Amino acid sequence: MRLAFTKMHGLGNDFIVFDAERPEQVPSPEALRRLADRRTGIGFDQALVLSPPRRDGTDVYYRIFNADGTEVEQCGNGARCIARLVATRAARQDRPLAMDSPAGIVKAQLRRDGRVSVAMGVPDFDPRSLPFEAEREAPTYRIDLPGGPVEFGAVSIGNPHAVIRVRSVQDAPVDSVGAAIENHPRFPRRVNVGFLEIVAPDHVRLRVFERGVGETQACGTGACAAVAVGRRHGPLAEEVRVDLPGGRLIVQWPGPGEPIWLTGPAETAFEGQVDI
Repeated sequence: MRLAFTKMHGLGNDFIVFDAERPEQVPSPEALRRLADRRTGIGFDQALVLSPPRRDGTDVYYRIFNADGTEVEQCGNGARCIARLVATRAARQDRPLAMDSPAGIVKAQLRRDGRVSVAMGVPDFDPRSLPFEAEREAPTYRIDLPGGPVEFGAVSIGNPHAVIRVRSVQDAPVDSVGAAIENHPRFPRRVNVGFLEIVAPDHVRLRVFERGVGETQACGTGACAAVAVGRRHGPLAEEVRVDLPGGRLIVQWPGPGEPIWLTGPAETAFEGQVDI
C-alpha cells in the first residue's frame, strides 16, 4: 500500500497527517511504529488520520496514533495542524471549523497572524475521567516511587494528564519520573506527565513526557492541563504564556465549567509518499 502524507508540526511536536476513508486503510500498529522511527522511517510523535465527517455541521473526523502505535483520544498541537490543513484544502481560512474526534468536537479558528486557536473542551478533574485510581477528587495526589513520593495534580483534557510543579524545568527528572508515572498501575490507560515551573501568574515553563512517545518539544493538551491545574489550585491568570522546549503556546481558561483555548503555530514541513 502506498500512503500519501503531509508532515506537519506545532513547535517541533511533529506529525504525519493522511487520509483514510475506511478503517482498513489505517496502517497497523507495527507499521506505524516503523514509520515513526527517526532513522529508518519518516519520524513523528503522532500520526493523524483524517476521515469524512461523521456528524452534521463538522468538517472532518480525525484519529490520533502515538509513535508506539497506540491510539489516543486527543492532541492539541495535532488539532491545530489538522485545522490548518483542512482549511487550506477547502480554501476557506476565514471561518471557524468544527472537527470531530474520539474526545468530542473541537472548534478551531485560523488567526490573521498565522497562528491557530482550538477549543479543547472543559477540563475534567474527576479522576475517573482520566482514568486514575483515587478514592475521591482532590487538589493533589501522591504516588510513591523508588526515588521518593511525588505529588501532582490530575486532569483530563480529552486525554489524561498528571502535572507536577517543580522549581526548575531545566533540572526536572523528566525521563525517569515521567516514565515511572506514565506506566504506574493507578493509571490503567497510562498518562501524560507535565513538569510545571511557574515564573509569574501569566507565564510558566513546561516540559512534557508524553504517553507512548517520551519527552516531546511541545504538547498542546499538556499546556492546557498545566494551566488548568495551576489555575484551579494555584496562582495562574486567565491567560498564560506557556514556554516549552520548542517554543511558546498561549492558553486561555476563564475557569471551571468553561472550555480551555490553545493558540500557537501549525506549520507544514513537506509532503510525501511511502510504501507500507
